[in-house]
Amino acid sequence: MKESKKFLELEKKIGYKFENFDLLVNAMTHSSYANEHHISYTGNNERLEFLGDAVLEITSSEFLFHKYPDLPEGKLTKKRASMVCEPTLALCAREIPLGDYLLLGKGEEATGGRKRDSIVSDAMEALIGAIYLDGGFANAKEFISRFVLNDIENKQLFYDSKTTLQEIVQGQFEEDVRYVLVKEEGPDHNKSFYVEAILGEKVLGQGCGHTKKAAEQQAAYCAIKKLKREKGDLCI
Repeated sequence: MKESKKFLELEKKIGYKFENFDLLVNAMTHSSYANEHHISYTGNNERLEFLGDAVLEITSSEFLFHKYPDLPEGKLTKKRASMVCEPTLALCAREIPLGDYLLLGKGEEATGGRKRDSIVSDAMEALIGAIYLDGGFANAKEFISRFVLNDIENKQLFYDSKTTLQEIVQGQFEEDVRYVLVKEEGPDHNKSFYVEAILGEKVLGQGCGHTKKAAEQQAAYCAIKKLKREKGDLCI
């Protein structure tokens, strides 16, 4: 079976072998595929996503509690929110890349579902839930540590980049950053937006994404890296 071969490959990618292989299949089954193939709602990944979300929250909370012993509850909550938000999880999922292994309905496949943040981030949580059920908390925690909590400062910077760039510019420049949409490509259901982050007359960074917001975040992230290279002493 073609899918079985793909899922065996996925096991190698994530470094975890399932005792109950059906749990992995379940985690990779999007509701659109289940609906098209008349599979019961328990056969799609939504229930596993619910469970994985809870496992991810306790694991990330423990990680932050120990990593930042002096931070108050409010700031820990904010950090956790940026770590487990949809764009961050989608970024983590793409590093696997999890979207390649999803079972999608024909409609979702045709409209770029494999690259959609909401779908791949949900699949990431479903996979966490599946590992938790199959191998217990320790194995789920190991997976989260390897694929979500790794390089966390860089991931947080990426998804807080517009705010961070604004703070840098306000502290060191007289002008404000503006974001200019320079190009759109693709059909309405699967557009790509190209944005530039501009300071005065200078292009600081360029970004591309399936939403304008995502493209702006990427442009801001590239702008921060450019300013850091040029100035070297940015506190970010």
